[in-house]
Amino acid sequence: MTAHMRTRALAAGGTALDEFTERLFGHLPRADQRRWARVYLQGLLTTPGKKSVRRLAASVTASPTASQSLQQFINASPWEWDPARAELLRWVEERHPVHAWTVGQVCFPKRGEHSVGVHRRFDPAAGRIVNCQFGFGLFLSLDGLSVPVDWRLVLPDSWSVDPALRRRARISPAVAHQTPESLVLELVDSIAARTSSVRAPVVADLSRLGAAAALIGMLGRRGHDFLVSVPPALAVCAAGPGRRSEPARPAAYATAAYATAAHATAAHATAAHATSAGDLARRGNTSHPYAAPFTGRAARPQPLRIQSALVRVPGADLAVPGAQQTYRLFGERRPGPGAPGASGAVWLTNMSRHRMDDLLRLVRQSGRAAATLGALADDFGLLDFEGRSFPGWHHHMTLMSAAYAYRGLFSSGYRQVACNNGLPRRGRRGAEVRGRGGGDLE
Repeated sequence: MTAHMRTRALAAGGTALDEFTERLFGHLPRADQRRWARVYLQGLLTTPGKKSVRRLAASVTASPTASQSLQQFINASPWEWDPARAELLRWVEERHPVHAWTVGQVCFPKRGEHSVGVHRRFDPAAGRIVNCQFGFGLFLSLDGLSVPVDWRLVLPDSWSVDPALRRRARISPAVAHQTPESLVLELVDSIAARTSSVRAPVVADLSRLGAAAALIGMLGRRGHDFLVSVPPALAVCAAGPGRRSEPARPAAYATAAYATAAHATAAHATAAHATSAGDLARRGNTSHPYAAPFTGRAARPQPLRIQSALVRVPGADLAVPGAQQTYRLFGERRPGPGAPGASGAVWLTNMSRHRMDDLLRLVRQSGRAAATLGALADDFGLLDFEGRSFPGWHHHMTLMSAAYAYRGLFSSGYRQVACNNGLPRRGRRGAEVRGRGGGDLE
């Protein structure tokens, strides 16, 4: 029996899916809302190909009005998605230990200009400027599976300040433009407030975020262990024995005026010692040999080497008054001609005393999140939402996440598809999805 057949059997069986739907969407006030949540979930689980509302309705019920009712439920019905996401988090945590909170990013290609948040931006994965929505997802990284439990959509300034656009997309007055860094931090803050388990390390791609240093500092200030890929151009200063340290900053450093002056002084003092993260990762001062289990499509080990160094990050310390945080920076070095230095992502962690093997296991979680994004695009309708409203987008992403969790944790056969050996991939339909960077150190 194939994974898809097993899933159809689970959905058709009724009881398990009914209980799952009631658990996640029991907060919906009306019986018809809960019924359509169940229909949408079953449609996502059983409909092959594109997951349009019309096709989802047709695969579950013969009612001629089902499509219209389902469209109303997703796009216009005023139901809250946060309680369902919080319950999904608890449901997964009850069934499996969580090894990391992984943040992935996804580009949703769009043809028109009416979908909420649509804009033109350069997408490095496509190598060109695309018309798209752009968002972030937070994944619970389990053994061989990453489960999405929360999402944020980037709203460019034009969508935030234009009353007509806001009204058309039904954007709440409480929702404003936020930087990508703020959205990532909001995702982490949200799961930290909701989790019933011990905090897991945060794994995220910050390699294309302009304020990566400030975000690193804020994660540290909140007490999170983290492992993040950073821009190769990020300014860092070598730390460790024999390196001159800056004087400890007094408590007054927390005030804005003092912080500005202190930052200017510190920047002047460390400018001569700063280098780029990419350069330091290439030469490092500690070498860690290891064998990559997979290299591209060839499933055979290849000897590689990790170069690492202890560093400080100018700009990150500002978020931790009176402290000087030392981080471990590392990157991959492939031996042989044509690969003299770091050739993959550059990673930074505040878990500087952890074994490199433990850090590499966390790196792989980023690759698994990317694989999950590919599976969501291929099999769960990640890119198929045709509505244009802000609530509709969040409703679809919530139900899609629930369907993925249901299949992934109930159908062991699908787990291997979702994991994909931990390697990032593109969706079969060309989805520009990424977790990002994890495959470089697989």
